[in-house]
Amino acid sequence: QVQLVESGGGVVQAGGSLRLSCLASGRTDRTYIVGWFRQAPGKEREFVAAVNWSGGTTDYADSVKGRFTISRDNAQNTAHLQMNSLKPEDTAVYYCAARFRLSTSLLRHEYDYDYWGQGTQVTVSA
Repeated sequence: QVQLVESGGGVVQAGGSLRLSCLASGRTDRTYIVGWFRQAPGKEREFVAAVNWSGGTTDYADSVKGRFTISRDNAQNTAHLQMNSLKPEDTAVYYCAARFRLSTSLLRHEYDYDYWGQGTQVTVSA
């Protein structure tokens, strides 16, 4: 069992930065992959980034590549999403997710993940 809590969302002007955090509790030893997803009003939830258990392998959606950085600190049971050069189209509720099943690669679909946080709102104004 894993519980995830996101924090760090807020309102920022275009070009600004935010750092989202995800605190995990429970059986974090089986949290093999951590992913970040986002959902804008009226849109499907979409993949943003993922990181494997060691933090050594990452994957990013093309829309955020070069601007966002995902990381994790297993000692602190946290994952982070550093978001730079924010654009209005980045406005969404951001969710962290965890997979407790092994995988040979990083995964991009909602059904690949087993636990979800409640989300944190990110609003980027023009």
